[in-house]
Amino acid sequence: MDFVLNEHNKEEFPPAHTAEHLLNQTMIRLFGCERSFNAHIERKKSKMSFRLDHKPTRQEEREIERRMLQLIEEDLPVTFEYVNRDQLPEGICLDRLPDDASDTIRLVRIGDYDVCPCIGKHVRSTSQIGRFEMLGTNWDEHEHSFRVRFKIV
Repeated sequence: MDFVLNEHNKEEFPPAHTAEHLLNQTMIRLFGCERSFNAHIERKKSKMSFRLDHKPTRQEEREIERRMLQLIEEDLPVTFEYVNRDQLPEGICLDRLPDDASDTIRLVRIGDYDVCPCIGKHVRSTSQIGRFEMLGTNWDEHEHSFRVRFKIV
């Protein structure tokens, strides 16, 4: 099938971009937050920022990394599904899509762990990501912003 989707102006590093999806869902599940509000995903080093209600403890930070490593090891399949925007599964948010987004939306699924609209490049399964290494974190008390810096090895 041929679908007309939005133009894409990025050239992602598929392992890091797929890890971005996993980290978003991990943060949602651990902290009840939304997906990152600011992300810079690169081959050498990436960073993502989340709005949280508290500064994570060192134990919570270690749990983020532990879960990421576990999800990568589980070798979850990464699949794509094309749906009409009027027939989206429950819980899919289109707030971040451009105003002129096509009626056909590509959903990226990572096993039963995460699903979201995305037109970027991904690996075929999570074991192809490599090793997730958390490089550090920053907490902004005023903004309640938690930044995670990581790399994929």
